[in-house]
Amino acid sequence: MERYQIILAYDGTNFQGFQRQEGDRTVQGEVEDALRRIGWQGRSILSAGRTDTGVHATGQVIAVDLEWKHSSDDLLQAMNANLTEDVAVRMVRVADRGFHPRFDAISRTYQYRIFHDPIRHPLKERYAWRVSRPVDIDRLHAASRLLVGTHDFAAFGRPPRQGGSTTRQIFQAGWMVEEGGWRFEVTANAFLYHMVRRIVHLQVMVGLGQWSLEKLQAGVERVEPQMPGLAPPQGLTLVEVQYPSDGHEFEDK
Repeated sequence: MERYQIILAYDGTNFQGFQRQEGDRTVQGEVEDALRRIGWQGRSILSAGRTDTGVHATGQVIAVDLEWKHSSDDLLQAMNANLTEDVAVRMVRVADRGFHPRFDAISRTYQYRIFHDPIRHPLKERYAWRVSRPVDIDRLHAASRLLVGTHDFAAFGRPPRQGGSTTRQIFQAGWMVEEGGWRFEVTANAFLYHMVRRIVHLQVMVGLGQWSLEKLQAGVERVEPQMPGLAPPQGLTLVEVQYPSDGHEFEDK
């Protein structure tokens, strides 16, 4: 029996999040059903994290123990043949026996997309947040710079486990102009629950002039309460989970 490291991509629109839930359609449920059709007899796959309802991924990482007499590429093809069109295996490789996609990760990278349009745009809004008023990109850049470093992010999310630490290290955060809108990219050692959607919402409020850079900075540096609100889930994508063997190096800041 081998342990396989598998990278998944999925459109989260029609899923009730990643984690298996009785009675709901989830990414984990679809993947485990596909694995059972090719002989897997395990109880649960391991994952790098649990994305929320409506959140997408191009780089979700899972691990599974499986008796498989064929190649890794054959496993990729077999899983995809049994998966629905909104989730796909992008890569399969044999991992170390003790590999854990969550606990072995050194960082995670998310992207969030927004665009400005006063009128609804159904196709764009499937994968981005439509902001009806123009956003000041210079203020977005200034806001993102405040986030980088090791801070107590308790004002921006809650830990996965009650009583857990709210300190996280953000290695990089920034906004990029792309066709028809803007893309925020952030890499950290880990994230609090709802943290990315919270910091995106607050940055956009700064860009709209509805929240100040000074108040955002006070939240980062002194854990001062922030205005309520979350960016919608459909703009968020988990794009990569990094491991020591990948050769990633980050500077302490």
